[in-house]
Amino acid sequence: MFALEFGDRGGIPRLLDVGQCNDAYSAIQIAVGLAKAFNTDVNGLPLSFVISWFEQKAVAVLLSLLYLNVRNIHLGPNLPAFCTPNMLKILVDKFGIRQIGDVKTDMAKMLLKQ
Repeated sequence: MFALEFGDRGGIPRLLDVGQCNDAYSAIQIAVGLAKAFNTDVNGLPLSFVISWFEQKAVAVLLSLLYLNVRNIHLGPNLPAFCTPNMLKILVDKFGIRQIGDVKTDMAKMLLKQ
């Protein structure tokens, strides 16, 4: 149970914690299922993917999401060491990659997605 209540949208909780990097496939399948149900694509959903950058497995998750053309992924708290300024510019320009920062600010931005 979460300490904060974020409500729901049409009976779907506004916050779904799908788990660790190992569970990324489940998160992708949930997103694909929702996209089909709402007759859109994953990027058309009011959805935010947040990848906490603590392990090397997160690289595989990020590459999988980029391959699937998922946009506006939030990374952090620190960017991966291999992410040079030029590489980051490409990821930001092409995929809308964002670095996470202050929790309250990040959550407010993500929950405002319509």
